[in-house]
Amino acid sequence: MNNNVKKRHNQIRPGLTTLLGSYFLRHIQVFFYSLGQLSRTPVSTLMTCMVIGIALALPTGLHTLLKNAQQLSGGWESTAQISVFLNRNIRTSQAQKLKSDIQNWPDVISVHYISREQALIEFQELSGFGDALKALNTNPLPSVFIVKPKLSSTSDEQATQRLLNKLRNLKQTDKAQLDMQWVRRLYAIMNIVERGVLILSFLLALAVLLVVGNTIRLAIQNRYKEIVVMKLIGGTDAFIRRPFLYTGFWYGLFGGIIAWLLVSFALLSISQPLEKLTMLYQNQFELANISFLTVLILLGISIFLGLAGSWFAVGRHLREIEPQ
Repeated sequence: MNNNVKKRHNQIRPGLTTLLGSYFLRHIQVFFYSLGQLSRTPVSTLMTCMVIGIALALPTGLHTLLKNAQQLSGGWESTAQISVFLNRNIRTSQAQKLKSDIQNWPDVISVHYISREQALIEFQELSGFGDALKALNTNPLPSVFIVKPKLSSTSDEQATQRLLNKLRNLKQTDKAQLDMQWVRRLYAIMNIVERGVLILSFLLALAVLLVVGNTIRLAIQNRYKEIVVMKLIGGTDAFIRRPFLYTGFWYGLFGGIIAWLLVSFALLSISQPLEKLTMLYQNQFELANISFLTVLILLGISIFLGLAGSWFAVGRHLREIEPQ
């Protein structure tokens, strides 16, 4: 009894292996067959892939630029500081004592004190009105504290606002303002741009689906008689659908590669002018190119869109083709 079971098991295993081998062999044949079909019409294939590549390059490039902008603004965030203008009747000794008290606050990193005399000297040097200011009998400038919050506070807008209000409520304070409010506004603008990129990506992805679907529809019409013959001799829908799906795969792959090349070329062309611009502001910033992970995601999305557009087109039009 056991010998019979072993014989049957040994007979089934080679049969299953042969079936799986022929299945994968057929997929490999169709994989390269669809590529050969595209190579016979290089101009139309290139045009379709270029349309897909341009459609995918736009949101990819905007996403990469947005990531660079967020990286650059992250450095600005660490320089956030609060300027505290003291009352003019505050003496230097009182200001020094207040500086020591603020320095001991747990949400403060450092406090830099600028006396009225130092402020006047700096203003004379930087404003270009030095001779005019010498004619003044009194110093109109107040003493200033430059308070730098801790990084945990700058990343929490509410904590930074509480520190700002605390400094404003000091009786020695005439005015206190956060010097990085424009960065907060920049973050809000970048959030809007990020939402816009997502919406644009969705619309262009839909456009890619339509482009691939229409291209596959034309291919099905050109091979109408061949499909009818296949159905007459017993070809299943899965068998007929397979080369068209691989055609969509190639469209998506080539379109993704073109999008990657376009984005890389665009970033390379603007990197040098951007570097010159940042040097004028005494800052060093190197534009980051599209990352390897982003390239993989781009290729994955483009292949998925190619397969999805092909699947919908083939599924719809194959049902309409029936041998008579």
